[in-house]
Amino acid sequence: MEIPTLETSRLIIRGPTPADFPAFAAMWADPVVTRFIGGAPLGEEDAFAKFLRLNGHWMVLGFGFWSVIEKATGTRVGEVGFLDVKRAIDPPFHGTPEVGWAFIPSAHGKGYATEAVQAALAWGEKHFGRVKMVCIIAPDNGSSIRVAERCGFLEKVRTTYKGEPTVVFERPASP
Repeated sequence: MEIPTLETSRLIIRGPTPADFPAFAAMWADPVVTRFIGGAPLGEEDAFAKFLRLNGHWMVLGFGFWSVIEKATGTRVGEVGFLDVKRAIDPPFHGTPEVGWAFIPSAHGKGYATEAVQAALAWGEKHFGRVKMVCIIAPDNGSSIRVAERCGFLEKVRTTYKGEPTVVFERPASP
């Protein structure tokens, strides 16, 4: 499957390539990045398994994650996309598109996450239709909560996921 490329004024949002893996692994080894996502930095082996899982979504499900590239520098600054990982979470949201994003610390505070998520959501509305979408965020991750809210997500429920407090946000189906 050919992964679509999205573009914003400052970002190129494209399918991941094998050349992206070193930057991907470095991002997921960073404790600032993983503080609210899984809680622990990933070693190369676990990062590679995650890299394959996110890429595999495209081949198996027709959607997945993109690498986010800063136009000005050509640097991979993060990732954004859709996933379906059959989460064991209550209440369940199987069959609902889940949006996710992560960015390197030097990209934080620049509005890149909001810009990338908005572009992904626009693609998602064309791909999935104007359906409800969800994202999960640690309750202490104020930056990601603000991104979610700016992108139309509303807090739905507070729960736990893998023993950690988690907030499920929902973006209602657009008219």
